[in-house]
Amino acid sequence: MQTFSRFRATCILMFAALCLVACASGPPQDGPRGDWGKAPRPRPPGEGEPGGSPRQPRRSLFISPAGEPFRAEPGAPYPVAAWFAGADADHDGVLTRDEFVADALRFFDRIDGDHNGVVDGFEVSAYETQVAPEILQGFQGGGEGPSMRGQGGPGGHGGGRHGGGGPPGGGGGKRGGGLMGGMLQGATPYSLLAEPEPVMASDGDFDRRITRAEAVKAAKARFALLDKDGDGKLRLAELPPTPLQARLEGPRGDGRR
Repeated sequence: MQTFSRFRATCILMFAALCLVACASGPPQDGPRGDWGKAPRPRPPGEGEPGGSPRQPRRSLFISPAGEPFRAEPGAPYPVAAWFAGADADHDGVLTRDEFVADALRFFDRIDGDHNGVVDGFEVSAYETQVAPEILQGFQGGGEGPSMRGQGGPGGHGGGRHGGGGPPGGGGGKRGGGLMGGMLQGATPYSLLAEPEPVMASDGDFDRRITRAEAVKAAKARFALLDKDGDGKLRLAELPPTPLQARLEGPRGDGRR
């Protein structure tokens, strides 16, 4: 009987000791219990700290009136010139309406993946995620664009149904300048016209499908908006700077393009 009592007392003491050890060690940290992400992730050394490594300069971006992105390395000329040179088919330094429309259709054919003459929702999604992902990054608050508060896009000509600035035939609306909460949205920081999503802004009948006829109509309307003097010609030096270009190059009149 005494032996059993001693055994029971020993067991009780061992159990109490184990409880004390468990309490002293605290709960396990970030185990595989479905609670990943609760602990803050460590930062790379120096990031976000005074004296830390500076952020790398970003490539500049221009999005053509039809929605085609053109990128340039830091320090290179702003890529609006690359778009203009490609669209100017006869290389005479002047962009006519026919050349402007032909350039828009060339890009339309590029994003029309199945070449059926219609850009559908799947092809728009591919455009936004693979061709010009900066558009979605802008809407979500990333990238260069939304940090440029109050820098209304050139030609604040009324609102399109996709967030403002659509051309005539691309839908009406009240919100202009590609602004939302005072911040530039989508493609607007990189564009000549205040259109957050230029491909979808060409959807004139709001059926979420863009036909070649709609692309032509939108291109003609955009050309008219940019052709301020109505002479039927666009010249590189006469084009308004995009908001990003204005920020990179400073005030106009310094001779840089």
